[in-house]
Amino acid sequence: MVFAVSIPLVLLAIFIMLFSGAWLSMKTFGLKFVTGSAWNPVTNQYGALPFIYGTLLSSFLALLIAVPLGIGCAVYLAEVSQSKFKEHVATMVDLLAAIPSVVYGVWGIFVLGPFLVTYVAPVFQILFGFLPIFKGSPQALSMMTGGVILAIMILPTITAVSREVLQAVPMSLRESAMAIGCTKWEVVKIAVLPPAVSGIIGAVILALGRAIGETMAVTMVIGNRPEISGSLFAPGYTLASVIANEFAEAVSDLNFSVMVEIGLILLVLTIIVNGLARILIWKIASKNYIQ
Repeated sequence: MVFAVSIPLVLLAIFIMLFSGAWLSMKTFGLKFVTGSAWNPVTNQYGALPFIYGTLLSSFLALLIAVPLGIGCAVYLAEVSQSKFKEHVATMVDLLAAIPSVVYGVWGIFVLGPFLVTYVAPVFQILFGFLPIFKGSPQALSMMTGGVILAIMILPTITAVSREVLQAVPMSLRESAMAIGCTKWEVVKIAVLPPAVSGIIGAVILALGRAIGETMAVTMVIGNRPEISGSLFAPGYTLASVIANEFAEAVSDLNFSVMVEIGLILLVLTIIVNGLARILIWKIASKNYIQ
């Protein structure tokens, strides 16, 4: 009981520490800190909206890329492939999680960023150039590069957890579907995915938590410009990145308090996103139970 209670107490202690450290900033700026966009430490102008926007957009872009790939890979490894080499493929996917984030950042600077600018961005501009998110001059250090890096980093989490969830589905459900003449895809669609959907969403939640809080790799490739841009080709900034870049330079009490409040916003944002996802899981699980 003591060990179990200590976990929420640690979370509470972190929240209290951040709240007390951010009190000066909250008292000085109020809600304008969350809704403002200006960022000038020299004149004590601070607004966290570009960082909140960059955090949410990069995380959403990462999920948009990684969720179909991760779930598709998990379904292939758990339900489709009969090759004895599939375990080696699963091991290689898991090894992606062992690569340090700074290595991802260096790779993003020298390989991924130039590749996206040279080969991917022109294609998107030709096909979808009428959309605001694909307008502007492509840059190697941009929101798109940060989103792709995050997608690669969270892919092993989605794949590994989803695969374990799919393998935990009772074999009797598959046999029942095959007994009524279902094809292989229909077995997966009808008998495997519905019981596993809550676990798959749980995997996505874990991946989203890492995407929101990832620091080093994103800091190295996203461009670190505190502006809100509608284009994915433009640089961006995230809450974790601004803390990594400017926390050591916070010399005044107000500047230090601003950095702590950004950490508090990041914590609250993570809790809200995970809470909404948990509610979604409960609703899906209860719906499947009723059916």
